[in-house]
Amino acid sequence: MPRFKVAHVKQSGIDMIIIPVDSSFGGKTPRDQQGIMNDLQRHAQSAGLAGAVVPVWEEAVGQMGFRAPTAWHPFFMSINLQWVWSNINRELFW
Repeated sequence: MPRFKVAHVKQSGIDMIIIPVDSSFGGKTPRDQQGIMNDLQRHAQSAGLAGAVVPVWEEAVGQMGFRAPTAWHPFFMSINLQWVWSNINRELFW
């Protein structure tokens, strides 16, 4: 049964569903990444979570990769995985 920790946060009035994923996510093709994101989004909506899914992962020691709308990049560049883990407040599973 897949389980994902989730930081469901509101930043500047925008709901975000931030989900730490395995570092291998960063090496997947954009198409594969989008497929995973679509699946996570579907499950998040089914769980009643508002907002867009943003996967985050460890790229290198101390660096976080993310896939988010361009307008959100400044926010995601200002945080790190430690911030994400300290804001985990939900769990998705199916």
